[in-house]
Amino acid sequence: MTKKILAAVITGALLGYFVVPEEFLQYIGTIMDIGLCALLFFVGIDLGKNKEVFVQIRELGMGIVALPFVVAAGSIFGAILVGVFAGYAPNESAAIGSGFAWYTLAPIIIAPYSAEISAVAFLSNVTREVTAILMIPFIAQKIGYLEAVSTTGAAGMDTLLPVVSKATDPKTAIICFVNGVVLTMLVPVLVSFFIQL
Repeated sequence: MTKKILAAVITGALLGYFVVPEEFLQYIGTIMDIGLCALLFFVGIDLGKNKEVFVQIRELGMGIVALPFVVAAGSIFGAILVGVFAGYAPNESAAIGSGFAWYTLAPIIIAPYSAEISAVAFLSNVTREVTAILMIPFIAQKIGYLEAVSTTGAAGMDTLLPVVSKATDPKTAIICFVNGVVLTMLVPVLVSFFIQL
């Protein structure tokens, strides 16, 4: 799976650099939305066909809701730790880490505070999503399914859900979706809170 993802990214980059005309760029967002919706549609079909998954999720109880808060705490703590060595204030680092891979929203919230911190938030959250795409199959196979889910952040409810679904099982895909939904709701709250401290 990782090799296929890498091959797709490299092929796209080469085509974009050498072949695709500039006029085509205006359609890329729409094409990506259609492709993402198609992926999520088929993930939904896969989940729906496994009726026992919903019974297993019910058995997990509140544990499924606890995961995103543990992921949030780990992300923020890790960002503060790295920020100390990079020379950023703890609240700035926490705001960056609170993006949870939502690289379009976190920088916009941070931008009025600092253009530099906004740029770092963008790069940090893009890097998190790209790294997750590459590492999820390896983490799922060698470490564990929940550990793979923890890398997705807010993107676990959309762009990374198909990757997790392919690398794990239907039950984990549902956990990933719930994790992504909760983290997505936390992003605007936490980023705004930390950047204003």
